[in-house]
Amino acid sequence: MLDHVGFQCADIAASATFYDAVLAPLGFRRLKDFQVAIGYGAEAPHFWIGQQETGVGFRESHIAFQAADRAAVDAFFAAAVASGAEVLHEPRIHPEYHENYYGAYVRDPDGNNVEAVSHGGGE
Repeated sequence: MLDHVGFQCADIAASATFYDAVLAPLGFRRLKDFQVAIGYGAEAPHFWIGQQETGVGFRESHIAFQAADRAAVDAFFAAAVASGAEVLHEPRIHPEYHENYYGAYVRDPDGNNVEAVSHGGGE
């Protein structure tokens, strides 16, 4: 549905280190690096981070990255915890969404709610 999405970051270097670590287990990597904006994806950059240039204060955003399977969600979570991310929800099934919704939620360095989710069965 979305072509791309971007977050403004207070410290782009800290955010890049975080996203380099947590997106790798999901099959995504840094594809573009313009120093003030960095694009991630598998084949094309669909998620961007950039140095905060507008606005004052903070508004939490949420983004969910699709994971190939539950093991990838677990690997995302492990990378996030190793990066020092605040844990919002450890990996688990969230039946309130649907019976196979397996997700983990953490905060990125700017306080955004970042999720990895698998919609498959019990792989």
